[in-house]
Amino acid sequence: MSNIALIIAGGYGNRMKQDIPKQFLTVNEKPVIVYTLEAFERHPEIDEIVVVCVESWDHVLWAYAKQFNIGKLKTVVTGGKNGQDSIRNGLFELEKNHDRNDIVMIHDAIRPMVSAEIISDNIRVCMEYGNAITVIPCAEAMLKTDNGLDSSELYPRDSLKRTQTPQSFRLGEICDLHRKALNAGITNSVASCTLKVEMGEKVFFSKGSEKNIKLTTVDDIDIFKALLLAKRSDWLKV
Repeated sequence: MSNIALIIAGGYGNRMKQDIPKQFLTVNEKPVIVYTLEAFERHPEIDEIVVVCVESWDHVLWAYAKQFNIGKLKTVVTGGKNGQDSIRNGLFELEKNHDRNDIVMIHDAIRPMVSAEIISDNIRVCMEYGNAITVIPCAEAMLKTDNGLDSSELYPRDSLKRTQTPQSFRLGEICDLHRKALNAGITNSVASCTLKVEMGEKVFFSKGSEKNIKLTTVDDIDIFKALLLAKRSDWLKV
């Protein structure tokens, strides 16, 4: 049985307001996607990396993989018109030459601070329960609103989890789920966990981290730089 990291890099990221896809932006002389790939490259339980890449950027990705010694990268697949489409493209490509019981770990290319501990716990939960969704507690007070302008109702935060990636599944089961979703007319679910729930199935939680940020805006890049600086300082203290 293999553990495969399926890195989703099929989007362009218009909210970043840059001329290139945000996963290829350079931070401290290294592309964002390389930080992500390195996390899975270093992890001893990851056997293979597959990337779903934005169209026409595959040659750039392969060049970076060679430059930064990402030896576990085996396949690059072209992304689709939305996230669900891109994930399905990657899964169906994996299905051609992998066992149904292999674990596929779906992860956003723009979550470059994913830790070894998060990856390990995600695999552990998936092996025990059949799937694993990385989550963190909801620490903020939550308000319900109908108009986006005001509120007079609370929602209990203890009943909420904030989802992250990676999100892991048995390959055969998640491929079957995507086929059922297409037959049901579900074509733009925002994440693998939401697709699972929309199809009436249960998901199980693994441990995430506030540091496992998703780079969506320019502000997120600033936070990422600060986290890298803090990490470098920790290394220097050792």
